[in-house]
Amino acid sequence: MEEEMKTCPLCSSPYAYASGDYLYTCPECGHEWNPSEATEATEGTVVKDANGQVLHDGDTVLVVKDLPVKGAPKPLKAGTKVKNIRLTDGDHNISCKIDGFGAMALKSEFVRKA
Repeated sequence: MEEEMKTCPLCSSPYAYASGDYLYTCPECGHEWNPSEATEATEGTVVKDANGQVLHDGDTVLVVKDLPVKGAPKPLKAGTKVKNIRLTDGDHNISCKIDGFGAMALKSEFVRKA
């Protein structure tokens, strides 16, 4: 039996494959879904950076402009590399840890994918 490739509804990867009798798995983002079920609208959860590229959990991004940080004596400088981001819901849709600043929430419009 030849495995049929599907397109991931979350990240649009063309490399999704059957894993089990009813589920498909995307090797790029790890999303699993049942194609016979009605697909939910995932467009509302897509997070894009300042250049319009789609961001995913675990990505590395760069800050594109100096950002003031409450309680810190200096701003977060443009060009600061932020590794292993987590996407969240809300206005500040990136949760991360930054060396020298600690845990922080950022808006995706102030970062670009590295």
